[in-house]
Parts: sequence; structure tokens; C-alpha cells
Amino acid sequence: MDEQLVVHEPGAGRATWAMQSLFEHLLEPGQSSRLGVALVTQPPGVATPLHRHTREAEAFYVLEGRLSYRADEQTFELYEGCFIHLPQGLPHAFRIRGDRPARLLALTAPAGLLHLYDEVGAPAAEHRLPGPDALAPEVEVPRWVEIGPRYGLEVVGPPIPE
Repeated sequence: MDEQLVVHEPGAGRATWAMQSLFEHLLEPGQSSRLGVALVTQPPGVATPLHRHTREAEAFYVLEGRLSYRADEQTFELYEGCFIHLPQGLPHAFRIRGDRPARLLALTAPAGLLHLYDEVGAPAAEHRLPGPDALAPEVEVPRWVEIGPRYGLEVVGPPIPE
């Protein structure tokens, strides 16, 4: 069976630091092959380049904070309570806005994409945003370029401007 019962108390999930962010793994490929779930905390200003996933659909529910989200040719301003679903292959990018971190419930279907963050980033020493103890961008970015394509990640454009 590729599904199992999973229960996490707050702060009990395995955690990874990547993209200057905290990824708390709530449902992983070893627990479900159909769905990956993470609680993601990202500081203001974090942005991704325009990219697409050739293997997964993604969805995000905004718990705290606000962000600009580009999905194909449209840009949406998301805030607490907003939800966005990104079909497989749809180009997308985001930038965290404001002066406080954003917290998102992130879902991927099928599961597997969260292992990309594990390979690119580093195990989190604590359930908090990384500080100087995380990988420097000049170390992490080349890892994204090298490892991302193995996960079906294709960069197709620049980030959303500040």
C-alpha cells in the first residue's frame, strides 16, 4: 500500500531550509505517493523565477502574509485565506510582499517534489526561518540549476519584479 495514516503535532514534522525558507514536511512520498504537503514559511522579498513543473500540480493556501503570484499571463495578489491551484505544466512565479513572513500550506500531486527541496537545501536545525546557519544563495542557486531538471522543474523566465 502506498498510503498510510499520518498525524503530526505542531512543529513535529521533518524540516528543511531552502530558498531562505522553512519547509515543514507534513506528508511525504514515503507516506503517500499521491499527495505531498508542507507548511512553508518564507521571509519578505523571497521570489522564484518563472518556472513550471512537468510532473506535478501544485496548490497553496495562504495562512499568513501576502504575496504576488503569477500564473501563466495573470498576476494575483494573495493574502490570508486565499487559495491557488496550479495545473501541471502551468508557468508560475511568486514574490513574498510586505514586512512579515508568509506562511503557506503547500500541496503537490503526485508527491515527490518536496524531495527537491531536501536535495537543494539543508536539514533545518530548528523549526524557524534560517539565518546565517543556512546555505548561502551562491551555494544553493547552482544546486537548483543542477538538480531541478531531474524533478521536472523548468525555469522559463525571470522573477516577479520587486
